[in-house]
Amino acid sequence: MRAGRLWVLRGVVASIPLCGFAANSSRSISPDFIVTATPVYEPLAALLGQERFPKGAKLLLVHDGDAEPLVTGFAATADANVAFDAKTVLFAGKKDAADPWQIWELTLADKSVRQLTKGATDAIRPLYLPGGRFVFADRVRSGFQIESARIESSTEWPNFEPADAPAIIPLTYLNASAIPSDVLADGRILFESEFPLGSGATPELYLVYADGSGVESYRCDHPTTRGAGRWGGKQLTSGDVVFTQGGSLARFTSPLAHQERIAAPSGSYAGAIAEMSTGEWLVSAKGGAVTHYVIRIWQPGTNSIETLLAEKAEELIEPVLVAPRTRPHRHPSGLHPWDYSNLLALDARVSREGALKGTPVRVRLEMQESDGRTTEMGTTPVEQDGSFFVKVPGDRPIRFTLLDDKGTILRQEHGWFWARGGEQRYCVGCHTGPERAPENRVPAVLLRSTTATDLTRPVKTATPISNGGR
Repeated sequence: MRAGRLWVLRGVVASIPLCGFAANSSRSISPDFIVTATPVYEPLAALLGQERFPKGAKLLLVHDGDAEPLVTGFAATADANVAFDAKTVLFAGKKDAADPWQIWELTLADKSVRQLTKGATDAIRPLYLPGGRFVFADRVRSGFQIESARIESSTEWPNFEPADAPAIIPLTYLNASAIPSDVLADGRILFESEFPLGSGATPELYLVYADGSGVESYRCDHPTTRGAGRWGGKQLTSGDVVFTQGGSLARFTSPLAHQERIAAPSGSYAGAIAEMSTGEWLVSAKGGAVTHYVIRIWQPGTNSIETLLAEKAEELIEPVLVAPRTRPHRHPSGLHPWDYSNLLALDARVSREGALKGTPVRVRLEMQESDGRTTEMGTTPVEQDGSFFVKVPGDRPIRFTLLDDKGTILRQEHGWFWARGGEQRYCVGCHTGPERAPENRVPAVLLRSTTATDLTRPVKTATPISNGGR
């Protein structure tokens, strides 16, 4: 447990009075949807450990074209996530303006509210997981980190984990912020961080399993400037992931190893679209004479877009449908009870960046300390086929550097990743991307020995490195 966060249940019944928001269209859509209204929206502030809603925010429930507060009695509410059966809603809220953000759950039938987290630091962006858990971002010293928490009142969790299993499981291990964005159909968590991971300044989308293992980039065609960063990702029923890049929309689709542009009507988009059963999308957009984000409905593939809800003094963002949805697959953890991980590289010579300008002879492991210092953990030989097999510290930021016979750097990782304690993982090559399949052969390193080289003990500590001020 990182921050000593406590879990409480608190029953509150709240009425929902009408407020002044109204539809800007004669069209009434079904089902109901929830939006966040805020005077000021800083969408990427959380990646810097800062406040996204510096002047507060409130969740609105839109029914038959009328908008009213989702819940009352709170100084601020945001980050709605509707349960798979559409009976409850997770949200981040502050009872008083001076309180930190905490995670709450609203029962739609009777409007009762109960508090799920209680701590001295912010907890934001909750998302339901199958199996009676949810994920959220918890503020720690280095920014925000993702954790999984048990919903104690859930009838699901006793069927999937023993009673003595940790109530809170840290899922990310970085000296930089990570913010969950969606839970995909296969059970993986889509999250936002920065590129290079753990040390960069450009928003990017990553994936991790529900036990914190298997972290990877969603795609390796990384944007190189902050304005072109990717964020606000949501998965469609087709399996595609739609996200915001800069102010435009783009998507990842399974057959392609790179993103695909979406030809949406001109404007600036705020990510986190909601897909309706009709195929239409609810989007948050602005442009032209509209200076604030409004909620619009758009049929992909057409130029027709219609404003559903607007308020000139408020940004309206993150539409969420109040409707049942397909429950994602639950990821069964395969972690061993170790404090280390075994990593196998099949061919470190292979990379999306092209051929190496030399022959790799050794690979060096580095680990980042919590204060940003880099600790050298040692080296191991790289076989002639490019393979190596190492034992590395679990749950710590690490990276590799390829060296030639003179110790010259041939290729190195500029960002960081982690392997969970007890994880056994292999990669095809050095930054090859998830779309490349390995060759069907036994790597030479395993023909020599099936015992991983132990790189869990430090060799020396280097000078402090820059970590973006976090």
